[in-house]
Amino acid sequence: MSERMDSPMFQQPMRSEMAPPGATGGGSAPPPVRDGAGSSLNNAFMGPNGIRAGWRLLIFAAIVFVLLSVFGIVARAVLHGKQPKFTIASTAISEAVIFGLFLFASWVMTRIEGRKIADYGLPARKAFGKNFWQGAIFGFVAMTILLVSLRLAGVFSFGAMALHGGEILKYGAGWGVAFLFVGFFEEYSARGYPQFTLTTGIGFWPSAILISIAFGSLHLGNGGEDWIGALSAGSAGLLLCFILRRTGDLWMSIGFHMAWDWAETFFYGVPDSGVVAPGHLLNPTFHGSKWLTGGSVGPEGSVLVFAILVLCWTIVHFWQPEAKFPNPAALAARPGQA
Repeated sequence: MSERMDSPMFQQPMRSEMAPPGATGGGSAPPPVRDGAGSSLNNAFMGPNGIRAGWRLLIFAAIVFVLLSVFGIVARAVLHGKQPKFTIASTAISEAVIFGLFLFASWVMTRIEGRKIADYGLPARKAFGKNFWQGAIFGFVAMTILLVSLRLAGVFSFGAMALHGGEILKYGAGWGVAFLFVGFFEEYSARGYPQFTLTTGIGFWPSAILISIAFGSLHLGNGGEDWIGALSAGSAGLLLCFILRRTGDLWMSIGFHMAWDWAETFFYGVPDSGVVAPGHLLNPTFHGSKWLTGGSVGPEGSVLVFAILVLCWTIVHFWQPEAKFPNPAALAARPGQA
């Protein structure tokens, strides 16, 4: 995205009308002295808007690596080397802490770059506002449409209630908090600072494609995942990039991500990357071919998920018709201007 030619960074200081001693050509300044290797080295690190995107991303990654390494050491000491079980508490705590580490690393980068956390897609003034709740409704409805489609295809049954009374509120609220932190962590770690920074270097859509490929590939590390599930996760990541592009920040994406996972894991009780969470509302069953049901992966491994994602993409296209991310003013930030 081009910068405004009337911004202060393009305005040159006024020259005196009187030529300095030794100047020729009616007061024109002497040609600049080039410093050879020094200039080339400077250009390798610095661009029109400060430190180049690749170096900024490397600095950010190094900070995150150190923070995660320290967290891993502490976690292993607390858990005595045991792998934590998939529970509400373990999910909420781990996702909240890791999100906090990414947020802290981003804050360090704001000091270096002269930007704000809001520039990376997370403006505090819009926290849990209209975009978030619209995204939450959107995500829940999208998962519901997917499962209803499987039901109409005759390969899925919603089943009977698995929880009753106060347990519904207990587990529903607990998983809601846990998946809120999942939304924060996964959206900000992928489509927050990395998306913004790569955008300043190679543009929005090349960045979105690279990040979505990485996002889908990481899901292959989940024990119950397969290549269709990973492909659907990457495709969902691209949809969330599109939502960021059209809404201007991550709040709708966070709401969508939270509600999609909450509906899938708690409300309908279907597998998520092969894992069925404790404390789910319904006891559903699948019966049919794996390519349609998703098999042990769950509905994210069904080919029908791609039709749902295309539907979501179309809705966002007409619902949010203008591109709003990144903010042009944020692209030209300088150290000390935060």
